Amino acid sequence: MIEFPDIVNIPLAAWIDSAMSWLLKHMDGFFDVIGLIILQVVMAFEAVFLFIPWFIVIPLIGLAGWKLVKSWKMALVFIVMLLMIGSFGYWDLAMRTLSLVIASVFFSLLIGIPLGITMAGSDRAEGILKPLLDGMQTMPSFVYLIPALMFFGMGKVPAMVATIIYAVPPVIRLTNVGIRTVDREAVEASKAFGATPRQVLFDVQLPLAKPSIMVGINQTTMMALAMVVIGSMIGAKGLGMEVLLAINRIEVGRGFEAGISIVFLAIIIDRITFSFSEKNEKRK
Repeated sequence: MIEFPDIVNIPLAAWIDSAMSWLLKHMDGFFDVIGLIILQVVMAFEAVFLFIPWFIVIPLIGLAGWKLVKSWKMALVFIVMLLMIGSFGYWDLAMRTLSLVIASVFFSLLIGIPLGITMAGSDRAEGILKPLLDGMQTMPSFVYLIPALMFFGMGKVPAMVATIIYAVPPVIRLTNVGIRTVDREAVEASKAFGATPRQVLFDVQLPLAKPSIMVGINQTTMMALAMVVIGSMIGAKGLGMEVLLAINRIEVGRGFEAGISIVFLAIIIDRITFSFSEKNEKRK
C-alpha cells in the first residue's frame, strides 16, 4: 500500500523516443540545413575575432568601456582583464568562446524578439508560451544535449542549439513585459492620429519598451556564457574545454585560470550590454 501502484504508468519516455525516431527518419535533411546555417554563422564570427589582432581588440574594448559605461576606471579594468586572459595563454580560446556566445545571442534574438512581440499581442499566445518558457529555464541544461547530439552530432552546432534553448527565454519574457507595460495613453494617442498597427508597434511600443528588451538581451547573453563549459562536453572548443580538461586531470591551477578568464569575459559583456539599458532609461 505504501508503494506507488504499478498500474498507473505513463510511458512518456517511450513516446518521446518514438517522436525522436520519427523526426530523425523524416526530417534529417531539414536538420542538416539548420546545422549548416548555424555552423556558417559561428565560423564567420570566429574568423572575424581570430583575424583581428589582440593589440587592436583590447584598446577597442577599453574604448567601449569608456564611452558606453562612462567610466575610465572600468575601461582600465577591462584592459587589465583582457591582458590577464592573454597572459594565461587563452586569447584564441577566449575569442572562440566569444564567437560562440555572440552567435548564440544572434540566433536567440532572431527567435526571441518576434516571439516576445507575439506574446505581447495575444493573451492566448502568452498562455501557451509561458509554460514552455518555464520548462526551458528549469529543465537541466544537460537534457538539451541529448536531442542536440541526435540531430546534429558532435561539435559546435549541437552546443549552439542547446545554448539557444537555454538562453532565449529571458529576451522573450522581457520583450513581452516591456511591450505590455508601455503607457496605454501613448498607444491610444498614436492610434488617434491614424497610426497603423505596424506603426504603433515599431514607432511607439518597441522604442518605449527598449530598456526592458535590452535587459533581456543582457540576461540572454549571460546565460549563453553560462553554457560554455557544458557545450565543451560535446565538442565546442573554447575556455569551457580547458575547464573540462582541468576537471578530468585534476589540475586546479589550469581550471582556475580558465574559470577566471570566463568570469572576466562575463564581467566585460555584462557591463557593456547593461549600459545600453541604462542609457535608454536616462533618456526617458
